[in-house]
Parts: sequence; C-alpha cells; structure tokens
Amino acid sequence: MLQPGAIDTTATKIICLTQVVTKDELKDDENYEDILEDIKAECVKFGSLVNVVIPRPNRDGEPTPPGVGKVFLEYMDTENATKARAELNGRKFGGNQVVAIFYPENKFNHGEYDE
Repeated sequence: MLQPGAIDTTATKIICLTQVVTKDELKDDENYEDILEDIKAECVKFGSLVNVVIPRPNRDGEPTPPGVGKVFLEYMDTENATKARAELNGRKFGGNQVVAIFYPENKFNHGEYDE
C-alpha cells in the first residue's frame, strides 16, 4: 500500500510528463497543435506510441480541469513506456526539466488526470 503522497513506480503503459507545458501555452489552438506534434515526433522514437493526451484549460473562465499542464503518453506495452520514461525523465524541454512518471492505466482509461 502506498503512503499518501508517495509515487507508485510500478511500470505501466502510461507515462505522465510534468514541467513540459503551461496552461497559457495550451490556450491557443495553433500553439497546442504545434506542442502536440512536437511531443508525438519526439516520443515515438522510444517505442510504439498509441496515444498522446494533453488536457487543455477551459476557454470560458470555468475552473481548470484536472491534468492541465501534464502530458500523458500511452505506449503499446510497458517495455516501450519504461524506455520512454528513462529517456524523458530529467530532459530539458522549453527550459524546464521534465519529470516522467508511470501513471495508473485504469485512471488514464477513465480520463482521470488528477493524480
């Protein structure tokens, strides 16, 4: 059982990246598309990338949805995800040092991006 605040290091097919994008960068459609394409192009190098999810802020002033500012990468299997995590964790992106952790598949599959 994990202690509150502890990070689960059990390998999954899902990688969560933080310190990659800001809420402001995600508001503009063109900028969002550029970021999405850049991330896909880079992350496919590490294995079979199935899906990339980058939650976006609401435009109309509603509360920010969970996960904004994070990037979720879904790989074909845990082997690909493990390689991607090793390559991406600690890397610089836009001047920020990326943090890459495994993310629970069940939460990802249910659109729960708040961990």
